[in-house]
Amino acid sequence: MEKRRMGKHGLEVTALCMGTMTFGLQVEEQASRTILDKAVDHGLVFLDTSDAYPAGGTRETVGGTEALLGRWIKDKGNRDSLIIATKCFVPTHAGPNNWGLSRHHIMRAVEASLTRLGTDYIDLYQSHGFDPHTPIDETLRAFEDLVTAGKVRYAGCSNYPAWRLAEALQAAERNHLSGYISVQPRYNLLYRDIEVELLPMCRSRGLGVIVYNPLAGGFLSGRYQPGQDFEDNSRFTLGTSADMYRERYWQEAQFQAVETLKAVVEAKGLNMVSVAVAWVLAQPGITSALIGASRPEQLDANLAALEVEFDDELRAACEAAWWTLPRRPVQPGYR
Repeated sequence: MEKRRMGKHGLEVTALCMGTMTFGLQVEEQASRTILDKAVDHGLVFLDTSDAYPAGGTRETVGGTEALLGRWIKDKGNRDSLIIATKCFVPTHAGPNNWGLSRHHIMRAVEASLTRLGTDYIDLYQSHGFDPHTPIDETLRAFEDLVTAGKVRYAGCSNYPAWRLAEALQAAERNHLSGYISVQPRYNLLYRDIEVELLPMCRSRGLGVIVYNPLAGGFLSGRYQPGQDFEDNSRFTLGTSADMYRERYWQEAQFQAVETLKAVVEAKGLNMVSVAVAWVLAQPGITSALIGASRPEQLDANLAALEVEFDDELRAACEAAWWTLPRRPVQPGYR
């Protein structure tokens, strides 16, 4: 398994990161354990989760994925061989201070995550979104205190637009804090907005970039056809997340772009999954790509991404997938 540095920082992670957000809902526990076993057997020891998972769940299910991972880690006794990344931000309980990036919520959330994961430290603790109601200085000081206490090794963020991340980096420098070492944005052949500002800034400042949705929720696998019904047990029928994935990818232009790319990929004897993940990993500044699986055999095409080589025709076809799509409004939270 290829390993990469987290930007300019000392933390080393695998080029593929095992995403677990469907474990415990879309993927039941025994299947999740089998997938985790196979991932680790192939050297994929970088695991990403969140106190919000399983995705598509409700207030009653939040934290279930961390708890599942904790049981698996306890049974395997392999904590020291893993790099575990988790997140805080979303509502996890009723009552006041139940979400966001206040010191109060961060301190409460990290203790709950440590308990569910059955560990005394988290390798990479990430803010799952930005909190416009809490001063960034307060958030960063809370993360710094967790690092100093040894409960967290490094802090990172997810879903930050470039201007919010720049604000956080400036605040860390002003207060002489470690700050964020990484960002986790959405990025794939059908969604490349981060190339305009966020990715260049990360390269310039030496931040790690861990991208999620490299397969566009499975849409880039090429198995979906226009007009078909939504498949059960897919991202497009996944509880409270289904509408979000349908709005992102289940569009006529995206179907056409995938079909055009698929013809080139299959003519070369390659797999759409492997090519989509490989393309993400080949982009300058990308540290790791989050992959998911609902069955162990689905890991094979993801792992094969590390062996894909791009010729001019394949590279051009990948580029065209994005540039043929109509431009869409920026998401409100990113303005």
